[in-house]
Amino acid sequence: MVALALARAGDSARAQKIADDLAQASPLNTLLNGYWLPAILASVEMIHKNPAKAIALLQSASSYELGSLPPLANGTLYPVYVRGQAYLLLQRGGEAAVEFQKILDHRGIMLNQPIGALAHLQIGRAFAMQGDSIKARAAYQDFLALCKDADPEIPILKQAKAEYAKLQ
Repeated sequence: MVALALARAGDSARAQKIADDLAQASPLNTLLNGYWLPAILASVEMIHKNPAKAIALLQSASSYELGSLPPLANGTLYPVYVRGQAYLLLQRGGEAAVEFQKILDHRGIMLNQPIGALAHLQIGRAFAMQGDSIKARAAYQDFLALCKDADPEIPILKQAKAEYAKLQ
């Protein structure tokens, strides 16, 4: 989880080091090698602006995505979220929307994971990329409703409000 957090925070060197150490220490750990390491390594590739490579790395995680995976009691759908972000970077809004919809369709897996809320924003971006302003506005509204009591200075929230204003 530390390596994933570092990768999502933009620290590719430390995330890569931990991922390499984990892979070396547990070469037979199916969940580590088939789910967590692809999510970490794909996140590292996203830092380096290699979305196509991130999508390729996440292929092995697809058979585990909807399961409950240790060390958490519930699933996270991180590979789905990262894949959706990679499709957005590739300007493939339709495919991105499919990935973020998976998250929205499986809220019982997500429980209170932050990407459950962020999926609303990301699918809004995917719809906007496709030129579907009605669906985009609805998705942004859902995200903003979830964040109505949040600190208004949170950068992603400020960015979402600015993007939503452009859709009006």
